[in-house]
Amino acid sequence: MLKTYRNQNLFSAAETINGVPARCANIVHTGSEPSAAPCMILVTRLPADHAISFLHTRHIAARNATITLTPTCSIWLYPKVIIPTGLFQWQCGWSLRMDYRTALHRGICGETIEFLYRGGQFKTGSRRREKKAEVNINTNYIDKALSEFSSYITADELYDGPFCVLFIVDNHKFNRLCYEVLDHDPTKEDIKRFFRRFKQMLDARGLTLKGITTDGSPLYPEAIVEVFGKEVKHQSCQFHVVKEINKDIIKAVAAVRRQLKQEKIKCPRGRPSGERAKQIVQKNKKVQKKIAELFEYRYLFVKHTLSVKEKKILQRITRGLDQLRTLRSIMDEVYRLFDRRCRMDTALKKVAKLRSRIKRFVKLRDTLKKLFSPNLEKALTFLDDSLLPSTSNAVERANRRHRKMQKSIYRVRTLENISQRIAIDMQRDEYGVDMKKTISTLHWSRNGERRKTG
Repeated sequence: MLKTYRNQNLFSAAETINGVPARCANIVHTGSEPSAAPCMILVTRLPADHAISFLHTRHIAARNATITLTPTCSIWLYPKVIIPTGLFQWQCGWSLRMDYRTALHRGICGETIEFLYRGGQFKTGSRRREKKAEVNINTNYIDKALSEFSSYITADELYDGPFCVLFIVDNHKFNRLCYEVLDHDPTKEDIKRFFRRFKQMLDARGLTLKGITTDGSPLYPEAIVEVFGKEVKHQSCQFHVVKEINKDIIKAVAAVRRQLKQEKIKCPRGRPSGERAKQIVQKNKKVQKKIAELFEYRYLFVKHTLSVKEKKILQRITRGLDQLRTLRSIMDEVYRLFDRRCRMDTALKKVAKLRSRIKRFVKLRDTLKKLFSPNLEKALTFLDDSLLPSTSNAVERANRRHRKMQKSIYRVRTLENISQRIAIDMQRDEYGVDMKKTISTLHWSRNGERRKTG
């Protein structure tokens, strides 16, 4: 029986029958009586007795309510929960956040009513899923990522406050394969342990590693040879090697600017008087103009390819400064070392010739120390393997994504928290591919178009 009640201060719940908990309802009688009152009474008839509940609602609208003798639903058993019948006051009120709309009932009996109920918000999905994500990363995610393993990886370390994150990324598929969070700066033993764990993952699936790319850190060469063997090719990132050489070139240009600044003659205060004073002022202006141009166009000394206009500018600002023109010619030879049209043996001969040329100039030898680093030879390893990437851009992309994710998290950062957040982000990558396919399919179906084959 469904009946509205006019007293808006009544609210009670009946969960017992003669002191015994209610377990099930076999026969349910429902009905309605039109009324504009804000409260209602629900009566449920049970085999032994009946129970009455007063529910607090704002409006009731029941359509085509009839009496039925068939149970509409089953009631779950709660033998330990006993709520005694009682009355207490609860004032009526509106709440726009508690609007619940039920769907039409599907079945052989029953009706659907719509009402506003004063209850809490539904919070499905608000629980943290980091621990479950870590379990999924170690099972489903890694199986799927290694099923399309390209045999070429890149490794790098990322510093996040007092913590350090070690990453291994597939250098062709850009999938993050393995990670570890440390609460201290990494050592060679940490890198070896990290690589051994990854090697166990490969051995369990019968996979082999052909090449690895790093940023030139001294932590990796010894660990790579000890864990993976000498047959695995080790490539130092071309971008990091060239970046270090570019820094040396820019420092050399800055040193020339400081030398030019010392050539300026100090003039007395006031307006210059006399022909000699005017000549000094004119000379100082020319020197200052050259210093300003060297600072403004300093990027021309390290740019990979120069246009015709840029070559003219470079020739003008280096007039009388042969050492700067030499620096630019050395930079051109460095860029020609990384041309894939030649082999590694040919590139190593060019490196030897370039180093012998630099050794003849004491200032250049002290300035361009990075050209004598062993990382330069390792940066040319990719010339003999067309599938070995020359840069570690794959892992750098993962590092940038981690930094961007950490900017939006205002939670206390701990080792466990960082590890769990990385697992969540890797799980998003796993679902992202299927999500893009779904969105694309929905887009085409919504527009009524057929996707072109191929």
